[in-house]
Amino acid sequence: MNTILRKSVLGIAGLAFAGGVVGGPIAAHTSEHHAVDARPVAVVQTDKPDTGKLIPHGTQGAQSRIELNDEQVANVKAIIAATKKSGMDERAAVIAIATSLQESKLENLGHLGDRNDHDSLGLFQQRPSSGWGTPEQITDPEYSTMAFLKGLKQVDGWQDMPLTDAAQTVQVSAYPDAYAQWEQQAADLVAQHWNS
Repeated sequence: MNTILRKSVLGIAGLAFAGGVVGGPIAAHTSEHHAVDARPVAVVQTDKPDTGKLIPHGTQGAQSRIELNDEQVANVKAIIAATKKSGMDERAAVIAIATSLQESKLENLGHLGDRNDHDSLGLFQQRPSSGWGTPEQITDPEYSTMAFLKGLKQVDGWQDMPLTDAAQTVQVSAYPDAYAQWEQQAADLVAQHWNS
C-alpha cells in the first residue's frame, strides 16, 4: 500500500474511532433498551457570592496570602458591612479588602512614628492632610471604608477594571500594581463572610 493511501485509510479510521467515542455513548443510551433519564438535575444553592462577580478578569500575577487574627477578621466583616451599607456589591468589597490587605494587612493602624508613611492611618492608610478625614474618622473602619468606596464610585467603569487599576485610581499609591496580589484572598474572604 502506498504512503498516501495508507494515510488516507488511517485518517478515515481515526475519524470513525473519534466519531464512535463521541457518538457511541449517546447512541447507546438512546436505543429502545436504554431509556434516557431526562429529568432535571437538582441545583444546589449556596449562599456564597458568584465567583465570576468576585474575580471577573481572573487574578493578575502571583498571589499573596496571610493568616488572619481575630482583629483582622473583624475588619473584613466591617469592610463588608460598610460595602453593603453603601449599596455596593461583592466586587466592591473584594477591591476594598484587597486594598486594605496591601495598605495595612487589614490592621487598623494608628500613627506609626518614624515608620509612618507621612500621616497615613487606618485600614486604607488614608491621610488627613489629603482630605480623607480626621485621624479619628480615618481610624474608624466603617468611616474609612465608606470614604474608600465613595472614591471608588467616582471611578468610571470600576466594575469592569482589573482590581489593581480600580484600587490605584482611588489610592494613588507609589506601588500601583501591588494591589493585584491580594485579589484571591480578598475574594475568598468576601465569599466566606458576605452572608455571615
